[in-house]
This record gives sequence, structure tokens and C-alpha cells, in this order.
Amino acid sequence: MTELLKISLPDGSVREVEPGTTPADIAAAIGPGLAKAALAARIDGEVRDIMRPFEGDAELALITARDEEDALELVRHDYAHVLAEAVQALWPGTQITFGPATEDGFYYDVKAPDTRDPFSMDDLPAIEEKMREIIRADKPLRREVWSRQALIEKWEAEGETFKAEWAKELPEDEELTVYWSGPPHQEGSWLDMCRGPHLASTGKLDPQAFKLMRVAGAYWRGDQRNAQLTRIYGTGWLNKKQLDAHLHRLEEAAKRDHRKLGREMDLFHLQEEAHGSVFWHPQGYRVWRELEAYMRRAIDGAGYREIKTPQVMDARQWEQSGHWGKYRENMFVIPDEVPNVEDEGPLVSDAADWMALKPMNCPAHVLVFKQGIKSYRDLPLRLYENGCCHRNEPHGALHGLMRVRQFTQDDAHIFCREDQIVEEVRKFCELADRVYKDFGFTYEIKLALRPEKRFGSDEVWDIAEAELRDAVEKAGFATEEYGWGELPGEGAFYAPKLEWHLTDAIGRVWQVGTIQSDRVLPDRLDASYIGEDGEKHRPIMLHRAIFGSYERFIGILIEHFAGRLPVWLAPTQAVVATIVSDADAYAADTVRRLETAGIRVEADLRNEKINYKVREHSLAKVPHLLVVGKREADEGTVAVRTLGEQQQQVMPLDEAIAMLHEAATPPDLR
Repeated sequence: MTELLKISLPDGSVREVEPGTTPADIAAAIGPGLAKAALAARIDGEVRDIMRPFEGDAELALITARDEEDALELVRHDYAHVLAEAVQALWPGTQITFGPATEDGFYYDVKAPDTRDPFSMDDLPAIEEKMREIIRADKPLRREVWSRQALIEKWEAEGETFKAEWAKELPEDEELTVYWSGPPHQEGSWLDMCRGPHLASTGKLDPQAFKLMRVAGAYWRGDQRNAQLTRIYGTGWLNKKQLDAHLHRLEEAAKRDHRKLGREMDLFHLQEEAHGSVFWHPQGYRVWRELEAYMRRAIDGAGYREIKTPQVMDARQWEQSGHWGKYRENMFVIPDEVPNVEDEGPLVSDAADWMALKPMNCPAHVLVFKQGIKSYRDLPLRLYENGCCHRNEPHGALHGLMRVRQFTQDDAHIFCREDQIVEEVRKFCELADRVYKDFGFTYEIKLALRPEKRFGSDEVWDIAEAELRDAVEKAGFATEEYGWGELPGEGAFYAPKLEWHLTDAIGRVWQVGTIQSDRVLPDRLDASYIGEDGEKHRPIMLHRAIFGSYERFIGILIEHFAGRLPVWLAPTQAVVATIVSDADAYAADTVRRLETAGIRVEADLRNEKINYKVREHSLAKVPHLLVVGKREADEGTVAVRTLGEQQQQVMPLDEAIAMLHEAATPPDLR
């Protein structure tokens, strides 16, 4: 008699089924609605095909569109496979490589046949139509296990050199699986090598819920010495409504692109002569200075002491801190010797010692702490630095202000005793809350837990994680309102951390602020204080930042506000523009009075039509335009045009000055 399998369901019930039963069978037994809605199955925690038979007793949870994270991962993976099938159907001889799901879609790397040019944007409409044809055909997707040799022989016979190469290099003990699109081994069916999982059929995809977005060059296995491929990108969703919402977000994001607005507002530029470093123009650096002044007021009020530390330190210091071993590929290293100036011979000798531009400020702050003897009464000691750092990011990863090589952090380190940790983290949570609310952001707080590769014992990590939890609870932020949650494996290699995830005006999430409790670095760098017992003790080091980096935070602000920065941050807060030259003297007097009131103001006395001036200053995102003509000069008034509003207000100059002064006052000074 065949022994039945016991399948446990989320409601606690257990079903006994015959061997060979699939999750799809159980879904159908529960009801036709669930059978139609079920996309895949979670078997003992692992996502699997809904048509894959049970292999023993198991815990089963069926995945539907309501399980959005899992569902999106599945459909995007399937869209990628349908993309590859469509390309090969349209252009036989195309070689396929790999096609994963991405954060908002999918891509597939392919090599066009020698009979045609590489794929381009012009090919995307035909590929999309073929994909829809494959989806509407509702082809079954079936998993098979193949022997290594059989799979290699198939790929080689079909000229799939990339797939054959990959199959040869997979571990000997790894199970090699393929997926058929269509009945297995039948003419017209398509095959790809894949670990899965996949949906039950192509018809589970919505043919109107994807769009191919662009093509780009790529190299086989990411190595520029290998064959060049074409990467076809798409975005894929569960339904057309989600796709339309995503395309709208992309459209809004394009309008808000900080690189575009940065040019229009004359804030900054980047160029190849300084990859990943920003050239700040006067208008952009004014925004920087206002942020810097705001943050200085915040940290002064919170009891921090500002310091400045060197840009370059000896490699031995980085070895001692642990960064040289774990982070060296991201560091700019410098030989500590005079370079050879002759035409002959190497630039530097093999005997040169090495130094490095600092990629972070932490070790230098420990060295400041170690100067002189510290008592338990000196703690907490809060050291702050607007610290300029350099990280050797790949050229292809650089992105405007969002990812750069040279950046300045609003960086601080709090050296404290064990009994002070929770209170210091609580105070920081409250400080971060005030700052983010001053800029109009909502946010979520997350606790990033220990990663797989880390310094320190499990006991130390248990304590550090519990302290951060306790601090957030005492600050009153461990609630659903603040999106409180935990992120397993996302902590730094030396400490768990709290993360602040800001939500911008179009719903995008940016991870910005952090605080991390660190027991490792003070120990590695031998930092100590004298305790109440007269003995040496290790301080706890809290690493913290609120902006993260000035560059990235400014980029986020530009996109969040679509360039229309709050008046107090705007580089030019008002422009006085004349209609006729008869008002020039009145305009000059108006500018003088506004400057006296602390307003950043410019005059526009050009002999241009007022509509031209309005358009130009609107493009530059000047918050207020004060228009003056002969009537305004005679009456002592101004016509105020506020950016984004249709109507202008005519008011006495004194009233306008008071209004602008209030708007131009930073939120922490009101």
C-alpha cells in the first residue's frame, strides 16, 4: 500500500495526498477560485512551481497575486523567458545567455545572429508583439532534470555556445534543470536552462502588463574581453494598472531628474576630467551652504563637537581598522614616495609604502578620541565632521549626485559607556525625526541585522541588536506609523544599524540616515577610557549620519521638490524684474531693502518683455518674482508672482518684505 504524504496548510489543517500530487491539485481541491488565483507554492519556505509534485511531507503556502513581492518576482522571471523565446522565434540563430528579474522588471542578454546587426530600439515593437502572442498561446511551463552531458550536447548542437560554456562550469553535484515552454519534447516547444521557479503557463502573465524599455550593450559574464551582447530591458507587472502607474512614475521621475534640473538651475555639473566628482556652481553651492548651516545648528544644539580630520592616512591604519582587507577594492591608494619624473623607469618603486584616501571617517575619529586620557565622566563624547571621503566606484555605477566618488558626509561618532547607548540612540532618533520633518519627508525606520560575514561573536551581536530595538521603542518610533521593521542580513560587517527610509513626492524610497552601535572598531584601534573603578574600559562607538552625504541628499531634495526648493533653501529667493526702464531706480531700492532683510535677491533690469523674464526665472525655479513698473514705483507696491501659482498679488513693498522674510527663515529658526 502506498504511503500517503502529509501536507500542512497555513490554517493548521493537514491533508493526506498520494505521491505525485502537486500544489495545483491541492489548490483545486480547496476551490476553483484558489485554483485560478494560485501562481506558485512555498514548500517548507522555498518557492516552487505549482505543478512540481511534492517530494515528501511538507508545509505548503500557496502564492497568489496578494503575495505581491513573490508574485512580481515570478512574473518578471517569466517575462524574461518569454522575451528570449520571442527573440529566437523572430530571428533564428540568436544566442541566449541569461535573463533575471530586476527591481522593477527584467532583462535578457542575447547575441544577434551574424546575418544582422545587433538588436536596437527599432526591434522592440516586434518583440513585444511576439511576446504577447506567446502569452496568449497559454503554453505550459514544465520543469525537467537533465544530465550534464545531455544538456551540453544539446546546446552545442544548436550553436548555443554561451549556454554550453556555462553548463560545463556548473558544480558537478548541482542538479541541472530546464524549463519547456510548450509540451516537452514536441515541435514548436522552446527550452531554456533555468533553476526556476516558474508559473504554470505563459497564460498566467498579463499580455498588457509589460513593456520593453531599452537596449544596451553588455559583455558575456560582465568581462569586456568577452563577446559583446545586447541587453534588452523590460518592465513587468501583475496587471496593466500597475504598469501604467509605473510608467507614470518614470515620466514624473524624468521631469524631476536632478541632472536635468541641475543644468536648468545652474547648480552643478560633472565632466570626464573628474569622474564621480561634482563641480558646484555658485547657485548650487549656496544650497550646500544652507544645508551645512542648518546641520551645524542642529548638531550644536545636540551637544556635538565639530572636528576636521586628514584626507590621506597610512595603509597600516586601514589594516588595523579592518578596512584594508574588507574594503580595499573601493579605496583610492597612493604611494608614499616622490614619483619618478624621468622618462625611463617605473613611476613608483616596488618599495613604496602605501597610503589611501579615506573612504570613511570612523578610524580618524577614533584617533581623535584617543588623544589624551578620557574618563567615564567625559562620556558621551559626540564628535562631528562634515567629512569629505573618496570611494573608488566603477565608472558605470556613477549616477549624477546619487552615486559619486567624492562625497561629504554629515558624519558623527558618539563614544559612550554601555549604560548610555540606549539613551544616545533615543536622542538621535528624535534629532533625525526633527530634521526629516523640517524637510517635509515621511519615513520608515528599519533595523538591519547581522550579515553572514561579520566581526564579533553572536553574543555581542545579540546585545547590540537588542539595544537598538530598545532605543527605538523608548523614542516611540517602533510603530506601524513609522514603518518599523527588521531587515535580516543587512547590517554592516561590524555592527547592526538603524536605517531611515525616506519617501519622496512620487513614492520612491531612499535609504538615507543610519546609526550603528559598534564594539569592534574601538577594540581593533585600542580606544579606552578610565572607568569609575579606575580601570581601562572600551567605549562603545555609535556611527551616525542624517543626510548620509550632502551630494546625494541635495539630489534627493531636487527631485522631491522638482527643483522648487523651499524658499529658505533656494539659492535665489526672489528676483525684482522691471517692466519699463522708468522703474529701474525703484527696483534697485527694492533689492537693497530685501537684502537688508536677509533675502537672497537679484535684479533683472534687462530690456526684455516681462513674459520672457517670467519664463526664464520660472525655469530657474526662483520662488518669487517681484514685478515693478511705473505704477508700482509711484505707489510703493510690488506685483508678486509665486512659482507654481497662476495669480499674482499686488501688495505694499513692506508687506512683501515681511512675507518673504518669513518664508526665507529656516524651519529650525522660526
